Amino acid sequence: MTEELYEGPDAPAVAADPAGPDPDGETVPPEIATLKAERDDYHDRLLRTAAEFENYRKRADRDRRDQADYATGELLLEVLTLADDFDRALAVDAGGSTDAYRKGVALIHAKLHELLRRHNVQPIEAVGHDFDPNLHQAVLHEPSRTHRDGEVMEELRRGYMRGDRLLRPAMVKVAKA
Repeated sequence: MTEELYEGPDAPAVAADPAGPDPDGETVPPEIATLKAERDDYHDRLLRTAAEFENYRKRADRDRRDQADYATGELLLEVLTLADDFDRALAVDAGGSTDAYRKGVALIHAKLHELLRRHNVQPIEAVGHDFDPNLHQAVLHEPSRTHRDGEVMEELRRGYMRGDRLLRPAMVKVAKA
């Protein structure tokens, strides 16, 4: 009985003869054939693991971007409510009364600072403290007899921290002795 070899997509899987010929037609000892098969298996595993890691990295980057976008969107929604309050305040005819208008703006100001506080944003206390280049941006130096050398005399723009991270340095005027 003759055994026919069938090659095609439906061909049954036939285990390679470890002692059979290699692609060059030479007979390979079983130990080397086993080692080559093992090497090929490890190489395949390495390629699959590298691909899985790359997919994981891309997924983690996408998740991180999505989370940042979501957090930014939530904050912007809160800021938009403040913008609405400003729009209403500007549309009101106070009838010449600046006290009512000022009171409304003060309420919006308080809401804004409450929003900042909820997001762990704190102002930097600068006036009366020593100049710190990590927290302050000196825009003016002025001689002074009433202040220490390097003391912050005036705050020109408030600085803010979020937790331990600097969001914006305070712009300050610093005394020269």
